[in-house]
Amino acid sequence: MAEPLLAVRSLTKSYDGWSKALDGVSMEVARGEFVSIIGSSGAGKSTLLRCANRLVDPTQGTVAFDGCDVTRVKGRELRQVRRRISMIFQHYNLVYRATSIENVLQGRLGYKSTAAGALGLFSEDEKRRAFEALDQVGLADFAYTRTDQLSGGQKQRVGIARALVQDPLLMLADEPIASLDPKSSRTVMEHLRWAADELGIACLVNLHQVDFALEFSDRIVALKRGRLVFDGSPSQLDEAAIAAIYETADDGEGIGGDAGAAGGAGDAGGAGAAGAPASGGPGDITGAAPVAGEAA
Repeated sequence: MAEPLLAVRSLTKSYDGWSKALDGVSMEVARGEFVSIIGSSGAGKSTLLRCANRLVDPTQGTVAFDGCDVTRVKGRELRQVRRRISMIFQHYNLVYRATSIENVLQGRLGYKSTAAGALGLFSEDEKRRAFEALDQVGLADFAYTRTDQLSGGQKQRVGIARALVQDPLLMLADEPIASLDPKSSRTVMEHLRWAADELGIACLVNLHQVDFALEFSDRIVALKRGRLVFDGSPSQLDEAAIAAIYETADDGEGIGGDAGAAGGAGDAGGAGAAGAPASGGPGDITGAAPVAGEAA
């Protein structure tokens, strides 16, 4: 069996020394696989993504990426790891006074010296690649448009293009459609799915929209109070499973979208809790005893 691109083992994160935002999470992502992470606000979804690229240092456990223990590398080695892990943000993280093409070129900064990056010195090949990425997300005609003049969906597609020019093996997307209307949300999800299918880029995507997770994912994992409580295929995620993840009545409402997520999509201020699962195989839903936790 091929070695996974990303392997998370017994990952725990505590911000205050006693409560756990993540509690013993273990999961894998294969090369080219599209994995969605679902769960209520405060479940630990964003913390998991940020531990994957070391924006947040885990308290315990390991994160291995492409054979490298991400939790142990520092300095130049960490920078080299991050070159191949791109990130897409809920609120775009663009320079709004800059044009689309200028924002996309920021994705190449990990390959530049500090001086070259500060001076904005990019090769002709890098510029060509940036235009190509904008064309791939349908924004070639907006290359010289300032990003503060774009719609929300267009801004997120600029973010995807910026991620693509990093030549990543893995794209992390933290609530990429939480601020978008349904049509723009679908467009963004289609581009992420295309990146996995056509470019072989693995995608690990935090979502509140369960219906999109079911439609676009190869696999779905769920967090509840910092614990991994589901890991299985979309076909295994039925109404009963959704109700257990979000602690809602099994009334058929869960698959419609934000399935009972407290605080609303993208809310990073909710409190979660961590607890011990009764069992934990693929597609299994487990309970948890409450302890204070951290925001997703």
